[in-house]
Amino acid sequence: MRVKRVISILNDLGRVERDHGHQHEEEYEHSVRNHVSNEIREKCRELVYDNDTLKKIQEIFLDNIQRGLAKGTHKKATVKCFPTYVQDLPDGTETGKFLALDLGGTNFRVLLIELSGEHFEMKSKIFAIPQHIMLGSGEQLFDHIAECLAIFVKEEQVQHETLPLGFTFSFPLAQKGLTVGILERWTKGFNCSNVVGNDVVQMLNEAIDRRGDVKIEVCAILNDTTGTLMSCAWKNRDCRIGLIIGTGNNGCYVEKQENAELFDDADAGSGKVIINLEMGAFGDDGCIDFVRSEYDNEVDRHSINPGSQLLEKMISGMYMGELVRLALERFTKEGLLFGGKGSDLLFERGRFYTKYVSEIESDEPGMFTNQKEILEELGLKHATEQDYVNVRFICECISRRAAHLASATITTLLHKMNEKRVTVGVDGSVYRYHPHFRNLMMEKIKELCDPSIEFDLMLSEDGSGRGAALVAAVAARQKKKMLAT
Repeated sequence: MRVKRVISILNDLGRVERDHGHQHEEEYEHSVRNHVSNEIREKCRELVYDNDTLKKIQEIFLDNIQRGLAKGTHKKATVKCFPTYVQDLPDGTETGKFLALDLGGTNFRVLLIELSGEHFEMKSKIFAIPQHIMLGSGEQLFDHIAECLAIFVKEEQVQHETLPLGFTFSFPLAQKGLTVGILERWTKGFNCSNVVGNDVVQMLNEAIDRRGDVKIEVCAILNDTTGTLMSCAWKNRDCRIGLIIGTGNNGCYVEKQENAELFDDADAGSGKVIINLEMGAFGDDGCIDFVRSEYDNEVDRHSINPGSQLLEKMISGMYMGELVRLALERFTKEGLLFGGKGSDLLFERGRFYTKYVSEIESDEPGMFTNQKEILEELGLKHATEQDYVNVRFICECISRRAAHLASATITTLLHKMNEKRVTVGVDGSVYRYHPHFRNLMMEKIKELCDPSIEFDLMLSEDGSGRGAALVAAVAARQKKKMLAT
């Protein structure tokens, strides 16, 4: 429902083609009594990208991918395009019990998965990662992970079995093999010491050995995007791209081995390899400064990694709420919102959560039930209906911009792969919980993409945990095949 209103508003801006908004306009006219203030609309223009701008971003992104793939330019490339060493997608013949570890944000999952043809059973447990561990030593982090793993396998009574484990580690990794991953840098609020430059599989194995109470064979390390791709590919054989839009932002896709110049393993038969783009770093060299706003610069300046992960800071859930808050703060101080009277909470960094954006945009057109509660919670009881309309428009501009940037990157991959039918597996809290993100992306990719390419977006039902187990399962399947020949 909210997408109907934002399309109508942006048609007023003259930035969105008439032909894909006409069916939405009538409802907006009838349901919203107040229009967005002209001054707010004008000042939000910088957050609205037309298709020419998005196509320019696509060109730059493709150039970045090609530089990441090539040996001669990889070192200086910002979009690193790391080979994952995953050469095969699931084919449905994987069987057995597998463990998965999924570390990619403030929560950490341990999973036990049993595969039998098209059937799978999954048991999982979520563990929190305390702030002091996120910012402590690497040894503390991996001891915590090993402890969670031990608790889980004992609860599931499989501590005496030696099970293959797939480890989803959703931070920038330079992989040297399926079981060797060197951490490039921390993102998403982590900053553990003595991990960057080291092999995280070795660190996990050492932590498991220090305990001595569980038997585990780590047979693959992967990124959450690879896990999402594998998980969706198990259900949908057309899946060739994985995308995460959650706490962070990243993507992966299936590339020909001959184009991946850093890939140095033997071809297991497919001629393909999954590439982990690390595309959250797109723009770190200044190449998309022409579309970045003062809010983006402010968010970056106050982050724990200034100058890094600039695309991620424009798209992901870790920063979306703060981008909105900065716009609200600016417009309040300029007298355009809340009668020029803000609140301590509104002016407090990080206090406007990304979930507020989804909740505000979940209100029916012309209704402001969620927003009223949120603004009251922030000490803005004096907000008027005109303020509600303006605040919603600001949220829509920020979330729509994120969806359109993500769409531009996916369209670039669809064109590069040039396959006639591709499913994109998607996971992450922003995509999953924002009420219109999927529709916004479907609409925009359709506009930007070659019409001969058939595409779809598929929500990853159980995240990257099952994907990690599937990478382990495919590795076990290949190992069995090699031993048989």
